[in-house]
Amino acid sequence: MEVEQIYTGCLAQGAYYIISAGEAAIIDPLREVTPYLDRLARDGVQLKYIFETHFYADFVSGHITLSEKTEAPIVYGPLADPKFTSYIAKDGEEFRIGEVTLKALHTPGHTMESTTYLLIDNEGKQRAIFSGDTLFLGDVGRPDLAQKESDLTIEDLAGYLYDSLRQKIMVLDDDLLVYPAHGAGSACGKNMMKQTVDTLGNQKSLNYALRADMTKEEFISAVSDGLEEPPKYFPLNVKLNKEGYESLDQILKTGAKPLNPKAFETAANDTGALILDVRDPDVFAKGFIPNSINIGLNGSFAPWVGALVIDIHTPILLVVDEDLVEEAITRLSRVGFDNTIGFLEGGMKAWQSSGRDIDQVQRFSASEYAKLPSPNTALFDVRKPTEYASHHVDGALSTPLSQLNDYISGFPRDQPFHIHCAGGYRSMIAASLLKSRGFDNVADIEGGIGAMTELGLPIVESTCTTSN
Repeated sequence: MEVEQIYTGCLAQGAYYIISAGEAAIIDPLREVTPYLDRLARDGVQLKYIFETHFYADFVSGHITLSEKTEAPIVYGPLADPKFTSYIAKDGEEFRIGEVTLKALHTPGHTMESTTYLLIDNEGKQRAIFSGDTLFLGDVGRPDLAQKESDLTIEDLAGYLYDSLRQKIMVLDDDLLVYPAHGAGSACGKNMMKQTVDTLGNQKSLNYALRADMTKEEFISAVSDGLEEPPKYFPLNVKLNKEGYESLDQILKTGAKPLNPKAFETAANDTGALILDVRDPDVFAKGFIPNSINIGLNGSFAPWVGALVIDIHTPILLVVDEDLVEEAITRLSRVGFDNTIGFLEGGMKAWQSSGRDIDQVQRFSASEYAKLPSPNTALFDVRKPTEYASHHVDGALSTPLSQLNDYISGFPRDQPFHIHCAGGYRSMIAASLLKSRGFDNVADIEGGIGAMTELGLPIVESTCTTSN
């Protein structure tokens, strides 16, 4: 038996590949299925089942395409209602893969169909659980997503989750491994650890939600408190995962269309497309197409697109290095943005050679910023509220990137102002968004809070501690 965790950092997502005695199972695959098909061919095994722990909101799963290409059935847990052919498991039902068994444990709470799969070896020993979004390392799945699609309240779902954890998971062997669907950085929880695998026993000692003496009321309060508004694209991804989606092969064929500067400009004007520049923030700042938005590929690219581009059906034109076109389109499709209509052939070099206008973002080093006279040092921190609360530059205002539209009226139009994040990735996204809205007086601080702290600028640090 072999278990492989296939972890995708930009989504903080773990898919799982299990093989035993010539058969395989895949749990929660990503939308691009070629890597899984390659593994099956490499190992010379047959895919017997595709297991889904629930209907995901933060990415589009590859279950449908993988089933079409392999004829393996898609398995969901109780209460799932997909609009395509699938097998709905009963609570406690067992599935044989070679010499091992996966047992479906219905664990509602994050969603009502949420199911954890227990791996049992050929000697009957519990080896691992694939917990989806029911149990993370250091946290549990947020209970506020599924309530928008049902008559249940957040408190109802949190109560179900409390029961699921205590009746189905905490009773299992302490030495089994916990393989969650997400890690730190995912919007599906609020307090996840950076590690991607742990023992259940260790989680019982570390995870606030698994405290043995916690009452249901305490649990409901703890998991419901401090939840940030989920990204707007989440419900649309649930819909795609339930109802089906277009083949990624077709999306790549449509999207990977090279457009010279004239055709690119015409396409932008005719379609109202978003010009998405996915280059490195440092490169983007030096020259970009006016009104384009920078979300760099070398970061949490897809989640930020999902969080900031409100309409998932928006046509997208890419400014991207030509060897990264397919990667950019694929990563957009992971979160349901399937409407890429082309990319700038020859990149910014071709655009500038054509004599077309470019724009720039003004940038200051931390030391340059520190030397500015105080009337010109209005400072906005676009990190998460929790990061700001932990420590921030004295006098900085919290304007988190995920809610930037809500803070637009607070940015001055008649004087220069400055923005920063932790290191520069998010602040360049914010700068490009603000520039596209007419704020030509924005400047970015290179190196963010790290550089300013190292320089010795006055920092306000939280003295509060939390139990979770």
